[in-house]
Amino acid sequence: MSSNGHFNLLARVLHWSMALLILAMLFIGVTMVASVHLRPGLINLHRPLGILILVLALLRLYNRLRHRPPPLPADLPAWQAWAATASHWLLYALMLAMPLIGWAMLSAGGYPIVLWGGVQLPAIVPHTPSLYALLRGAHSLLAYLLFATVLMHVGAALFHAWVRRDGVFQAMARGERH
Repeated sequence: MSSNGHFNLLARVLHWSMALLILAMLFIGVTMVASVHLRPGLINLHRPLGILILVLALLRLYNRLRHRPPPLPADLPAWQAWAATASHWLLYALMLAMPLIGWAMLSAGGYPIVLWGGVQLPAIVPHTPSLYALLRGAHSLLAYLLFATVLMHVGAALFHAWVRRDGVFQAMARGERH
């Protein structure tokens, strides 16, 4: 954290990059379920983007643990401070769980995960149709939870930016001014 209460540059770059990737992935996921015609191409995009999100989430978590976030405003009600902390850790858990469950699901289904350049990831669980079905349901359920959590996160960010005007949004929106 910088001395003026802003997130460090890496945290901000990862936050906004991942926000775009996660929103894209949610829409890609919905579209590939709804469109038979677009499904193959979207699956080929969804798999490597999921792995990219996993790698970026690990980097983001590492950065978060090394650089404490700016403190929340002292006058923020305790329940809101608790909700902010809990929702951030839920977002981290989902950013890690979604790609890992997707990878395990595809492994259990016997489907390859081919990244760009033809690189193929190894299976992380054995090929088991019943496990595939269980993980597919979990992946879908967690996608809904992620979508709801992202909506609440955006709502809270806008509340801080437009209603409270307390600097919480600005801490992630821009860096230090010199």
